[in-house]
Amino acid sequence: MIVTLGAKLLAKQNKPRFDRWGKDATVFQQRIFKQLIVGGRQCSFGHEHAFDRITGYDDFKKHVPVRDYEGFRPYIDRIMSGEKNVLWPGKPLYFSKTSGTTSGVKHIPITGDSMPYHIRSARHALLMYLLKTGRADFLRGRMIFISGSPELDIRGGIPTGRLSGISHRHVPFYLRYRRLPSYRVNCIPDWEEKLDAIVEETRHRNLTLISGIPPWVEMYFERLLSVTGKSTVSDIFPGFSLFVYGGVNFQPYEEKFYKLIGKNVSTLETFPASEGFIGFQDEWPSQGLLLLPDNGIFYEFIPADAFYDEDPPRFSLEGVEPGVNYVVILNTNAGLWGYNLGDTIRFLSTRPYRFESTGRLSQYTSAFGEHIIVQEAEDALTEAARESGSVITEFTLAPLVNNPDGLPCHQWFVEFSKEPGDMRQFAMMVDKALQKRNPYYRDLVTGHILQPALVEKVPPGTFKKYMKAMGKLGGQNKVPHLSNDRKIADWITGNILKRSSG
Repeated sequence: MIVTLGAKLLAKQNKPRFDRWGKDATVFQQRIFKQLIVGGRQCSFGHEHAFDRITGYDDFKKHVPVRDYEGFRPYIDRIMSGEKNVLWPGKPLYFSKTSGTTSGVKHIPITGDSMPYHIRSARHALLMYLLKTGRADFLRGRMIFISGSPELDIRGGIPTGRLSGISHRHVPFYLRYRRLPSYRVNCIPDWEEKLDAIVEETRHRNLTLISGIPPWVEMYFERLLSVTGKSTVSDIFPGFSLFVYGGVNFQPYEEKFYKLIGKNVSTLETFPASEGFIGFQDEWPSQGLLLLPDNGIFYEFIPADAFYDEDPPRFSLEGVEPGVNYVVILNTNAGLWGYNLGDTIRFLSTRPYRFESTGRLSQYTSAFGEHIIVQEAEDALTEAARESGSVITEFTLAPLVNNPDGLPCHQWFVEFSKEPGDMRQFAMMVDKALQKRNPYYRDLVTGHILQPALVEKVPPGTFKKYMKAMGKLGGQNKVPHLSNDRKIADWITGNILKRSSG
């Protein structure tokens, strides 16, 4: 009761700030820009990039190029060797360890200035939910956060681990006794063993808030039902009322998710990253995510279709337009400058600045010039599943350039929990839905450059086996939904489909 009353009071106290996010976002951004430049002038990066001559954003663009993680690796190595004042004054409090698609393991600095924003943003997301919906029932029970191990090791004298593990150490005291799983269970390295332990630790608890990446939470639900013999998750946790997630589009998982739960529950979408907390849902029903303008981050945006041009346009927040697919560039009080986050977003509005995630710059399919993005593929598959009455568990898409049966095409590998009645008709639905969303793809199919989509039904557990084989089972890892090569497709074909047919 005390926690609920305190949260309601805190939500009301923060309402003026939340309102200003919509009205004064560019004012916040100008202030943060100035603060970051002052901080940057005190470190090696700032000296090397003439921060003393930067008086505005145009100067900044001239002196600070856009880099991905590889461009920052030499600076990270210097910090790990013990050097101070490299990217930001002093030394980082932590390194957040995260997997990269091209850089292997990345070590993202988190400083004493940036860490509070990670925690504050997660708190603000829940307060916004409480303020806008009036629902506080999620505070009346226990909370579970299904994530990676909280254990940290030391790199260059700096504690290093997953962001979830770092955040675990900064959970407010009034929530710690409500949080599950326990530290001991959360540290179990093997995902299957850890899942069993989480089930045993939570099956008799009153869980009201559950958080995690949807496919791994689904796996937890399935294991929970198998162990308890119950029909739905609601039979086990009748008070479960809020699911908090981020990192993936929930739509492809939604139908199966609610079926497992046995009822619809409220959802809260967030956009956290090791590099910074970008935004969260602020409307129910959802109208995209609200960009957080006073979060220690100065944002830049480059149109995705021009990103690989020799001199692509580069905008601050006040220069963006709704409907354009942008690559997100970050400048942060953790010492990231002109940092290519690798994520793409599309703004739905600019007052307030609401956006939707459209995928990863590295996750696309364009072997034939069509440049399919994640959002288009997920939406097309979701539409086809709805029309056919099927339920999708997981999927991935890859180009089939050398098609032995005819023209090149897109090859979809789809795992169902409820199969469509007619797979050929389902494939036609998927293809039609994708053509509707991407005119370049439509032109290639209607021009007989590509044949319509080929959809391969894969056995249950296929993607779990793939992620386990890649050493990425559980935690915050996500199945890539799009590829421009055949690495995942060939693994599935060679290890699953041929074995099944044999």
